[in-house]
Amino acid sequence: MIVTAELYLIRHCRATGQEPEAPLTADGRDQALRLRDRLSDLPIARIVSSPFLRARDSAAPLAEWLQLTVRIDDRLAERVLAAEPAEDWRDRLRRSFDDPALAWPGGESGAAATARGLAALADAASGVEGPVAIVSHGNLLALLLHSLDGRDGFAAWTALSNPDVFHIDPAGTVRRCWKDDE
Repeated sequence: MIVTAELYLIRHCRATGQEPEAPLTADGRDQALRLRDRLSDLPIARIVSSPFLRARDSAAPLAEWLQLTVRIDDRLAERVLAAEPAEDWRDRLRRSFDDPALAWPGGESGAAATARGLAALADAASGVEGPVAIVSHGNLLALLLHSLDGRDGFAAWTALSNPDVFHIDPAGTVRRCWKDDE
């Protein structure tokens, strides 16, 4: 994918769990306000979010401040690694970043998740004048960052914070613009 718009890829704020309807923690709600404050001066023209509650709630304060409606895109949902929980999930995750075609039973390969994520980014940027804020999840964001600038996906995933923000300029340059202590 060639990025032709200015994007802000955002990992959701801290949540109570991984299930789709897991709400933000009290700290996560405070983080969403700090996220709003940090991004509110930008000329963001569109906000697109994963359907998961923690992503929607991370986007809500910024959307309200900018008087924008949050668009929901199911393709921004977190990747399902496998249908059943596994004690060795971290090793499985590392292996899935090393082999993009690897799909555990009931899970989605990194290649498939990347393809849907890139399609969501392209659609989010289509027909809009100005930056687009996209709120999603760590695993998917790490896959997208790998696709955009070649960084190691697993290392990128382990380095993410909640929230986290990456700026992608129209030339495709990726820059992290969030610090854990903000």
